Amino acid sequence: MATTELTDTNFNDATTGKTVVIDFWAEWCGPCRSFAPVFTRVANDYDDVVFGKVDVDANPGLAQAFGVSAIPTLVVMRNGQVLHSEAGALNESALRSTIDKAIKGPKRMTFKF
Repeated sequence: MATTELTDTNFNDATTGKTVVIDFWAEWCGPCRSFAPVFTRVANDYDDVVFGKVDVDANPGLAQAFGVSAIPTLVVMRNGQVLHSEAGALNESALRSTIDKAIKGPKRMTFKF
């Protein structure tokens, strides 16, 4: 599935009742630019998951709501509940593992900063 631009305006409609993987990023961020193709490549293999990208400069409200203090930050949610949050660019294997554990595991929040 292609990635979706998530904004302060469309966030609730795009994510309600769904499993969502969110990449908080910024254009000026080198690690964010390196992580972008990995995120897009992995998104193509998960048809039942929404892969959203939040530009923190254009949507500071979302970044603040999720407590994003470093970018890139990856957040995995299901039905509005944060299952996982982690700062830093992941390689493809680590991203797939993180998503699989979060969406198939128990409903609990995990945070790594």
